[in-house]
Amino acid sequence: MVDMYLGDWLGRRARLSPERIALYDAADGMRPISYRAWDAAATRTAALLRHLGIGRGDRVAALAHNCVELLDLWFACGKLGAIFQPLNWRLTPPELAAIVADGAPALLVYGPAFAGTVAAFRARAVSVRHWVALDGAARADAGDPLFADRDSCSERVAPVELGPDAPWVICYTGGTTGIPKGAVLTHANIAWNAINTVASWGLDADDVAILNAPLFHTGGLNVFTAPLVLAGGASVVCRGFDAGQVFDLVGSGMVTLFFGVPTMFAALQQHPRWPEADFSRLKLVISGGAPCPMPIFEEFWRRGVDFKTGYGLTEAGPNTFWLPPAEVRRKPGAVGYPLMFVDVRVAGPDGRELGPGEVGELHVRGPHVCAGYWGRPEETARAIVDGWLHTGDLAMRDADGCYTIVGRSKEVIISGGENIYPAEVESVLCAHPAVAEAALIPAPDPTWGEVGWAVVVPRTGQRLDPADLLTFAAARLARYKLPKQLIIAAELPRTGAGKIDKQALIRAYVSP
Repeated sequence: MVDMYLGDWLGRRARLSPERIALYDAADGMRPISYRAWDAAATRTAALLRHLGIGRGDRVAALAHNCVELLDLWFACGKLGAIFQPLNWRLTPPELAAIVADGAPALLVYGPAFAGTVAAFRARAVSVRHWVALDGAARADAGDPLFADRDSCSERVAPVELGPDAPWVICYTGGTTGIPKGAVLTHANIAWNAINTVASWGLDADDVAILNAPLFHTGGLNVFTAPLVLAGGASVVCRGFDAGQVFDLVGSGMVTLFFGVPTMFAALQQHPRWPEADFSRLKLVISGGAPCPMPIFEEFWRRGVDFKTGYGLTEAGPNTFWLPPAEVRRKPGAVGYPLMFVDVRVAGPDGRELGPGEVGELHVRGPHVCAGYWGRPEETARAIVDGWLHTGDLAMRDADGCYTIVGRSKEVIISGGENIYPAEVESVLCAHPAVAEAALIPAPDPTWGEVGWAVVVPRTGQRLDPADLLTFAAARLARYKLPKQLIIAAELPRTGAGKIDKQALIRAYVSP
């Protein structure tokens, strides 16, 4: 691909379908925003950034809950060739300071809920030349420029010619140890993920997605949001996940697409409004981000919904597979077949490609694979070898070429020489009617080397008997897979990406 105006997605879409609705702002009474209006707002945002000295290659960080302004900022960066660096607002000020030091943004936009957070690490963020407040009434410093200053800026900004390898987003991985790594997503990466998704998942201009996954995560940015811009569809921008809001939107009949993580679907199914909810009207309901317990699938299937799990990671897409509706129930828990322009393989420790039924590491290749980790060439070289991304996830394929994710290679528990895959055990435990969530973690054992301990959360109003749960699991699992200890907890800790933080559980219960 030659250099071209790759970054001006909205400018191109606004010319093709100016009056179509691009966004619904749930924070403003479901205010509809056309592609013409969204492009104008993003262009004024780009003009403000340029006025503040931001240009090609500069990083622009953002610390805010989901809002339309974050999307304006993302696409404004594209117009300028700047690099969007969304920050995980769940992190503490010291953690944020470390990530800001890693990406070295020249400008940081912050929302009203984070003025105090910004003040706490501001002195350590030496690269930041401008701090821009989304809300004038909640500025960390009275001298900070306001995002609203863009209203006086021009609606014309000359687009920058960009090549496919130009970075657009630094998206930080949901790591649980050390400083998260910044995956560099180029314009080509995001474009090819969108192309793959539209071509393989069947998205079109009539689709409307609920956008309540956090925009600091690739799921919020790239599962549906960017692909729908390519297709000319729309997103409902929600501040975050709220079960009642999801039921309202599904009940309205306006949405066709919903992506969530397993904890979101568990919360929906435990909500009082679940019995009356009708998700069968949606075109696609898909889980991702972590293994999804089988009872969640089965509850949707009983309602006639082709609920499925996807697979992706920050470094690739994230959309990588598709399971056709006809195979959802025939291949329960499978992620499916690679998307249109994606190659995958399952490899053994020696790098040899494995055959059907064999478990090995999943490798992914394609134009949606990231350019590497920001400022970490050695880690990039370890992760991407001869064009193949070594995911660290364990998978297997069946005789039809359909793939299933077994778990994380680092999470496999080897007990007496037998491999225990936590996702399998967790799925069985969650099938018990008194269990809301479960996590299996490794614990040292003098006889077996290591064994599994299960941390389980009871359903609201249910009494959970550990002996009864073990009896239930014993009827469904081999003896060596059974948890050797059951721990009842009120809740499970989460990473910034919404996944269960197993390192925190190990620190709390195994090695306090």
